[in-house]
Amino acid sequence: MMKGVILGVIVVLAMVLPRQAFNCMDVTKSLVQCSSYVIGPAHEPSKPCCDGVKQLKAMAVTGDDKRQICSCCKNAASHYGAKLKNDAVTALPAKCGAPLPFTISKSFDCDSIP
Repeated sequence: MMKGVILGVIVVLAMVLPRQAFNCMDVTKSLVQCSSYVIGPAHEPSKPCCDGVKQLKAMAVTGDDKRQICSCCKNAASHYGAKLKNDAVTALPAKCGAPLPFTISKSFDCDSIP
């Protein structure tokens, strides 16, 4: 009986305690494997790239999370400048089977995400 109560308390605490925060470096680390696709010669994203995109999708739980990830992606995209293949970047989440609730681009308004 006592084990059940303790387990119940742990489950409730896990639900109400804040999640581990992430930052733009975490987002960049998730997408670094995609550079050969978004600025290089690759015609398809690699498995490690898609794993990173799927990790981003899993991180995007709340509206604030989504806006933060969007902003980090937008900043990362702007660093590549003219080398960035915009069509590849925009298609990346769908090609990886992990659609995001926003378009990865230099011009997307991240504040429009609910």
